[in-house]
Amino acid sequence: MTSSSLTAMVLAGAVWALAQAASAAPSLDAPAPAFVGQDLEGRPFDLASLKGHVVIVNLWATWCTPCRAEMPMLDAFYKAHRSSGVVLVGLSADRHRDLTDVRRVMASFSYPAALLADAKINGFGAPSALPVTYVIDAGGSIRTRFNGVDGPLTEQALETSIARLGGLNP
Repeated sequence: MTSSSLTAMVLAGAVWALAQAASAAPSLDAPAPAFVGQDLEGRPFDLASLKGHVVIVNLWATWCTPCRAEMPMLDAFYKAHRSSGVVLVGLSADRHRDLTDVRRVMASFSYPAALLADAKINGFGAPSALPVTYVIDAGGSIRTRFNGVDGPLTEQALETSIARLGGLNP
């Protein structure tokens, strides 16, 4: 094997490893990934600024039927529990060219949203499946992950997850 083919193999392996790390789903009990950008209204948004709150991060897309099916429940949950300090943000996996559709969908809901594609910093990466919902504790660590493989997200599952964190008033 020549030195140039060995170098090419090493570089290809490094690129593959970086791509795998970038697309890996955030881990449970690890700090939540950074997400910095703007919400759909153009206001600055930084996930780290929500430290001190229990935060629900829902990754979704306009074309994802299971995502759209759980959004009314998420909105109702948010409305019922935001006075307890629970925060919900929707991160759309749609492309920027679909921004009009994302805004149209989100017009029906009261929680803020942003596009993953428009983030300045997106530590969540591109999700391999949708929907996926993370519950982040007040200290900024991911404590629960729900995904469509496990079945539809329910209000009871969210309540149980957040109650364990002390994030809901009795």
